[in-house]
Amino acid sequence: MSISSEKKFPSRIADFSRRKGLYSVSQARIRFGILVTVLGLIIFILGAKPEWLGLDRSSVIGFVQIAVFLIGLATICVGGSVGLAALWGGQEKSIAAAIGLRLVSTGYVVAVFAGMADVFGMGTQPPPMVPFFGPWQAMGVVIGEMVISIGFILMIPFTRYRM
Repeated sequence: MSISSEKKFPSRIADFSRRKGLYSVSQARIRFGILVTVLGLIIFILGAKPEWLGLDRSSVIGFVQIAVFLIGLATICVGGSVGLAALWGGQEKSIAAAIGLRLVSTGYVVAVFAGMADVFGMGTQPPPMVPFFGPWQAMGVVIGEMVISIGFILMIPFTRYRM
């Protein structure tokens, strides 16, 4: 095929996207976001449920496990934010998406503060004692995760694909 015939007959997808005013979506950024999110999930599982991987050494959840699953949660938040931001392409993000990004950040801060409450001196154990992940801290982390999930839902570009 010659170059002139390629210009004369563009692909149907490219032609359709130009007519509808759609922006190109970066497949590489979406794949990177998914890869980082899955890596974060593995790290999260390693911290939250090490017995699933045969790495459990104690019956209680201690400081190292809390730190590992919070690092995994941070990696999930970063990967999910990158992947969902890539879905917007070059299009300007909506106010709901901007609020969603802030909710993801806020939910992570809530989860970190709840998970590390004993380390910060606000938990059930006084500071000289070994940090303990109790039911109140677990509830705080779950609430933080719910706020993160609401933020991710708000970041989805629902109006972009209407025809």
